Amino acid sequence: MSRIGKLPIQVPAGVDVTIDGRTVAVKGPKGSLSHTVAAPIEVTKGEDGVLNVVRPNDERQNKALHGLSRTLVANMITGVTQGYIKALEISGVGYRVQAKGSNLEFALGYSHPILIEAPEGITFKVESPTKFSVEGIDKQKVGEVSAKIRKLRKPDPYKAKGVKYAGEVIRRKVGKAGK
Repeated sequence: MSRIGKLPIQVPAGVDVTIDGRTVAVKGPKGSLSHTVAAPIEVTKGEDGVLNVVRPNDERQNKALHGLSRTLVANMITGVTQGYIKALEISGVGYRVQAKGSNLEFALGYSHPILIEAPEGITFKVESPTKFSVEGIDKQKVGEVSAKIRKLRKPDPYKAKGVKYAGEVIRRKVGKAGK
């Protein structure tokens, strides 16, 4: 048994889970998400609002999909109840971010400002010109949008200028030695 896959998924009050064949739909106070589980894996609804993810046999592929499927369903339930937040920071002279409606406008040392539009289900929150966060109910989408924003100007290893995740430690390099 997969250590992660065998754990039951607790469904909190206020969350409605419907299972239609291989599709699991979760509806909660923050929104609704759905996911189609991979072929050999099945999700069953037990008593007391507990979900169980089961696999037919112990093939290597099924073992991998077992833990993955359980985690994806659990992440959907967490998303519709609490949501996900990814905080980012900008460091560097003249580097800043500002909100333009629901979008973000970055000044990252290029000759032009960069405008990032918020995809459906994602909201941006700007705390200061150097701190902002990406919020949403879909963990995968929040991480993907955060990674795309970080990719605009990755932190450079010499001066650590650029966009980085909050709490991320940038591995620094020593510059060339002068005479």
